[in-house]
Amino acid sequence: MQIDLKKVFDFKPQKKNIYISAGIFIALFVMLAVYITTVYFKDSKELLSNSYNKQEANLLKKTLRGDILSADGTVLAYSKLNADGSQTRVYPYGGIFCHAVGYNAFGKNGIEAQSNYYLINTGDSVLDRAQKSGEGGLADGYTVVSTLNSKLQLMADEALGDREGAVIVTDVKTGKILALVSHPSFDPNKLEENWDYIAENDSSPLLNRVTQGFYPPGSVFKIFTAYEYYREGMDYETYGFDCNGYFNADGYRISCFHGGSHGHVDFETSFAKSCNSSFANIGTSLNNEEFKKGLSNLLFGTELPAGFYNQGISVSSYDISSDFKKLQTSIGQGDTSVSPYHINLVTMAIADGGELMVPYLVDSIEDSRGLTIKKYHPESYGELLTDDESAFLKELMRSVVTKGTGSQLSSDIYEAAGKTGSAEYNNRGDSHGWFTGFAPLDDPEIAITVIVEKGGTGSESAVPIAKKLFDLYFEEIR
Repeated sequence: MQIDLKKVFDFKPQKKNIYISAGIFIALFVMLAVYITTVYFKDSKELLSNSYNKQEANLLKKTLRGDILSADGTVLAYSKLNADGSQTRVYPYGGIFCHAVGYNAFGKNGIEAQSNYYLINTGDSVLDRAQKSGEGGLADGYTVVSTLNSKLQLMADEALGDREGAVIVTDVKTGKILALVSHPSFDPNKLEENWDYIAENDSSPLLNRVTQGFYPPGSVFKIFTAYEYYREGMDYETYGFDCNGYFNADGYRISCFHGGSHGHVDFETSFAKSCNSSFANIGTSLNNEEFKKGLSNLLFGTELPAGFYNQGISVSSYDISSDFKKLQTSIGQGDTSVSPYHINLVTMAIADGGELMVPYLVDSIEDSRGLTIKKYHPESYGELLTDDESAFLKELMRSVVTKGTGSQLSSDIYEAAGKTGSAEYNNRGDSHGWFTGFAPLDDPEIAITVIVEKGGTGSESAVPIAKKLFDLYFEEIR
């Protein structure tokens, strides 16, 4: 039998159009199937947490929402089953952990949002689920183990007291967040009954001041100015300045804090004593374009890295568009704004030889038998500074403790390094108190950043908080 190939492939125009249309339809169908499959497997956790997705409610009819623990095993959140089958979320420490652990009402936040997929799913076997159901109970959701240290968190909250501000403590080698406190706080146990008051309160208790606070950095910014001076190859070893309490340049005047005078200072003493006049003088020698590059290196104007759920981290900004603004920026005033989180990131990088580890809040996920089913590992963001730049800044920050504004941090147990700051926020000279630093000097382990709103000087308000946290860590936790 012979086949006439010419006839087989001699399609009429109508048939060709049909085959082309069919081919396009099949291709589109395949693309849609691939997209849906990809979204399902890649974004299923996010989809499950969507408020329009009813699957979560169905899961919680069979599963008791899982616990959230501190790294040292303290229960920070759990659920109890009510007689009517509903669940009540309980936060044993009220508002102390609220900005880190988050909440599970009127939406979700914090770890509650980040780990929602695991909290509402279970690793219980079919037999275990059947047994618990037969006893009138529910399967146990996965347990989320955070990186938080309960002792450090409690101390940070207590030390900040009734003042507004923020504290963050991080492990510089891993990026683990050991404590995260923002004041004012709120009680997530009473969120539903007090939502209107909390959401509309002028003090913004829902705001996470660690990540979303936007403050003038004051003298902690001198870390950035010193870094740029060194980066541009200036001869800091021969630097000298005679401080009589103020600095004049082209008709502009910068004064030291409350008009204090420091006399003759070298570069290190300028930093240790936090001399505004000297640092304004230093700022005049910096190249504007290089200054911008240096600030970009240290994450200004950049979306900050974060390995945890957040509702938008403040992006730091500055303005050196005029000579006077450049002078103000050099001492951390003017239009310069930062978050405590940003300052802590840079402090971590300085402490760890220039490398920045991405901060994170969840350490692992466990099933009801205590077996780890998922482990979160440290992740490097990259090198922010060179080894030389890091070593230079570490020595400067150490001088703040040995002969400067951070002398309260002197200890026989550890060698701390840091920088204080007094950031003026109005025309009357009122200021927020800052401190950022790390310890121990030779092989840093933790970084601490503190801001106390309306706290005056950093030495008065922020350093005592850092001191309590350093002491606790090195005496009881390390």
